[in-house]
Amino acid sequence: MLVTASRLVNSPAIVNISGSCSSSRGGISISRSFYSSSALRSSSSSFSSHHHLLSCCRLRWCSAGSPIGRARAFSSLRPNSMVDSAEAAAMDAVQRRLMFDDECILVDESDRVVGHTSKYNCHLWENILKGNSLHRAFSVFLFNSKKELLLQQRSATKVTFPLVWTNTCCSHPLYRQSELEEEAALGVRNAAQRKLLDELGIPAEDVPTDQFMPLGRILYKAPSDGKWGEHELDYLLFIVRDVRMDPNPDEVADAKYVNRDQLKELLRKADAGEEGLKLSPWFRLVVDNFLFKWWDHVENGTLKDAADMDTIHKLT
Repeated sequence: MLVTASRLVNSPAIVNISGSCSSSRGGISISRSFYSSSALRSSSSSFSSHHHLLSCCRLRWCSAGSPIGRARAFSSLRPNSMVDSAEAAAMDAVQRRLMFDDECILVDESDRVVGHTSKYNCHLWENILKGNSLHRAFSVFLFNSKKELLLQQRSATKVTFPLVWTNTCCSHPLYRQSELEEEAALGVRNAAQRKLLDELGIPAEDVPTDQFMPLGRILYKAPSDGKWGEHELDYLLFIVRDVRMDPNPDEVADAKYVNRDQLKELLRKADAGEEGLKLSPWFRLVVDNFLFKWWDHVENGTLKDAADMDTIHKLT
């Protein structure tokens, strides 16, 4: 694996790492038993999980008031300007609302805010190819006290990468005051807490923002299909907590905790195309480049030693 690094003046180091990742879609048989059970049961005998579920109100967020003007220049893309009405009508109602209402934070490759636009515009592959859709994102890796990693399978109604398995939670900070805060990645941590509740029903008190450990940032690009894709500057957040869950079927098809060996078996099956298993491209990039060495720090209680927020790893 070839690694080259360069440092920009007044900018974080940007490291290019060449590799490979799968971005193809595929179906997986879905187990929904955990919606009515007091314990989350795995959909495969190869994997085990055990959590208590908490029924709680789901919170849907929308922007309110005027956001802080952090942008140096605003995107020329106008939210909803390229929406095809027939296509929009065909989307799941929840996903359609999120695609058009959520305003993502546009950044340059040094993670400087340059504007904002809708989630819809950010994920159109034609916009990504034009180079004007790079936006800030986060990926949460939540471990329980047994040092098992919580994975989720994205719902079938997701516009990008439906039914793929991925890390605990993957989403975007929005263009609003509380999620634009850059000191100690507070805005991203606030967004992570919000989305863990929204997607997995994990109460905010179970995942305090000061317990998220930002370990690094990656920059990647991946197509989902001919129309949609991702181009993200992704904050990697680790947290070790025992949590309660009530997964949201609009967002999550299944979820389970895995240990190292179980994750390696899932990777093997995905590589072999067994059982229709597919992994998200960003999760696979993190697995191939960082996850297992960072897992050592989880087990040893030394996560702070692994953190490097000065470097942006450009993964391909």
